[in-house]
Amino acid sequence: MKKKLFFGSLIAMSMFGLAACGTQKTGSKDTKKTEITYYSFSATPDYEEQLNEMIDNFEKENKDIKVNVQLVPYNDYFTKLQTLMAGDKAPDVFELNYENFVSYADKGALLDLDGYLEKDESFNKETYNKEAFEAYQYNGKQYGLVESFSNVVTFYNKDLFDQAKVDYPTEDWTWKDEIKTANKLTNADENIWGTYAPVTMNEFYKVAAQNGGSLKNDKGEWTINTPENVEALEYMVNNVIKEKNTPSPEDMSGQLSEDLFMNGQLGMLHTGIWMFGMFEEADFNWDIQVEAGNTNKATHFFANGLAVSKDTENADASYKLAKFMSSDESVSKIRIDSGWELPAITNEDILSPYLEKGNPENREAVFKSLDYLTLPPVDPEWSKVSDEADKEFQKVLLGTETAKEALDNLQNKFK
Repeated sequence: MKKKLFFGSLIAMSMFGLAACGTQKTGSKDTKKTEITYYSFSATPDYEEQLNEMIDNFEKENKDIKVNVQLVPYNDYFTKLQTLMAGDKAPDVFELNYENFVSYADKGALLDLDGYLEKDESFNKETYNKEAFEAYQYNGKQYGLVESFSNVVTFYNKDLFDQAKVDYPTEDWTWKDEIKTANKLTNADENIWGTYAPVTMNEFYKVAAQNGGSLKNDKGEWTINTPENVEALEYMVNNVIKEKNTPSPEDMSGQLSEDLFMNGQLGMLHTGIWMFGMFEEADFNWDIQVEAGNTNKATHFFANGLAVSKDTENADASYKLAKFMSSDESVSKIRIDSGWELPAITNEDILSPYLEKGNPENREAVFKSLDYLTLPPVDPEWSKVSDEADKEFQKVLLGTETAKEALDNLQNKFK
């Protein structure tokens, strides 16, 4: 197993602050406790019990701190968080996925943790995967602590491969290998397609990296329409409209790609390791592999992290919670036992049970993929760029624009 762990699908978390002091009775004595508010989206609805266990463990170790947990579904999370912040009621500690972390750090909403890390003699950054830890830095300062990660791999239906008499994917696969195999797996009469990956910006920046491209240069300037990027978008779109080994939006008829895979209609699916639980119910044999590359290898990495509000009145207690939830061994074990993403740590003794869980057999691919991690560009406008790109990409799928025209349009909008 490689020690190099990195944060996924994903996903990144941060901490914001609002706190008060309360008085609770312990036996015959009054014990004054510092109360802090913790805001979370990743625990609901499937992991609330596990989160409660983590918080209980923290409070047992920190008897002078009371954590008030507030759970909000992801779809509503950032709207409500922004409302709280606008009303000067930000939670003390809150989760941020990597994609949103940059915008909050850029706005000056997060507490600089460097001073707390420096004076904490028990803190050891070697506990964390190096890249994952550094991902929560902005302008050279640590504004968050990575809590968990997930990534994307190639899931494949072994039964369909066996029926087509083709070899299973290998770690050194290229685009050409995937196209060739996907074409053999595709059976239009039975509505079976060889492969699937969404034609969206969240997929494109990774595919561009697989072709030696990037969306920004060393000066921080957008480089969306380079020849390497145009070729990458053509590859994605051609699988749908030319090779026809990937279902079009019309072919999917509103179904999710995960549903098609579960139905035995996809030979390969590029998606996140968070699907392990769902796919356990499949009535066919399946496994995973590191995604194919072209001139380079590149794979997705999603992370959630914890940040503390710049305006918290209880920074010390908030920092303690962030550190505990991101690196404590008990928290890491709970995550692994429950399948609630993976801790971004380097302790192989804690991580090894994950490899022994069974299906999929090749769980090592999860960690091998971390060797090829690629992240979206660091830019406050990333969400806007992504939304505009998805609109342009749909035009390419419909044949009303070429890949080059779509990327030229994006470049002109955000140059």
